[in-house]
Amino acid sequence: MTPHVGISTYGEPARWGPWERPAALLPISYPEAVAAAGGVPVLLPPLPGIEEAVRRLDALVLSGGGDIDPAAYGAAPHPLTGRVYPGRDRAERALLAAALAAGVPVLAICRGLQIVNVSRGGTLRQHLPDEVGHLGHGSVAGKYGTHPVRIAAGSMLGGILGPPDADGQVRAAVPTSHHQAIGQLGQGLVATAWADDGTIEAVEPDPAAGGGTGFLLAVQWHPEAGDDPRLFEALILAASGRVTGKPAGGEPLDSRA
Repeated sequence: MTPHVGISTYGEPARWGPWERPAALLPISYPEAVAAAGGVPVLLPPLPGIEEAVRRLDALVLSGGGDIDPAAYGAAPHPLTGRVYPGRDRAERALLAAALAAGVPVLAICRGLQIVNVSRGGTLRQHLPDEVGHLGHGSVAGKYGTHPVRIAAGSMLGGILGPPDADGQVRAAVPTSHHQAIGQLGQGLVATAWADDGTIEAVEPDPAAGGGTGFLLAVQWHPEAGDDPRLFEALILAASGRVTGKPAGGEPLDSRA
């Protein structure tokens, strides 16, 4: 059986033909990346109760998009914090909680990483250019830039995107478009990748801090917009254990029982 992978969608105004209405939408690059890696993409609208779908899924992708409501981490909004939709925040936090509780593998992308961090009690830096002094994380609105990241060689992410170079470092050039990033790291998480300016670019569970050992990988960049499929392939590989009923290190299960 092919893994069924849920992907959270945006809930925003959209226009098609003569219509301009609220819509559940998603760049097609997300489902294309899931399908290319061997999964069946299932789009999840940001509605109350959508977390019930996790019982029928083998993996979850939390997609990018607008900013999280700063009230969720006890902050006042920055003047440039925008496209805030608290309903989407609630839906994605519920999806994440349901996936983690069920042992469903999770790949969180850009905003998705921020949802993971805020859900663990972390905070966000609301406008990076104010703090890092450059526009390298999202240089042109509506287009992806590229910048290098340094990845912890012993991390799950490093194992996926390795091997290390001659200096023992795992490095990658990643597609990027964001103006916010992690501030205070959430509980049970460990940073595993950094931009040259020190911005945290990826997190995963920290087993030493009780963060769990399942497949939870969150990156600040946009792998669906690049040409390296390995993060999606790793997600599908993790999901395939649930489909076959033989997850690594666990009892047989049927994710769609």
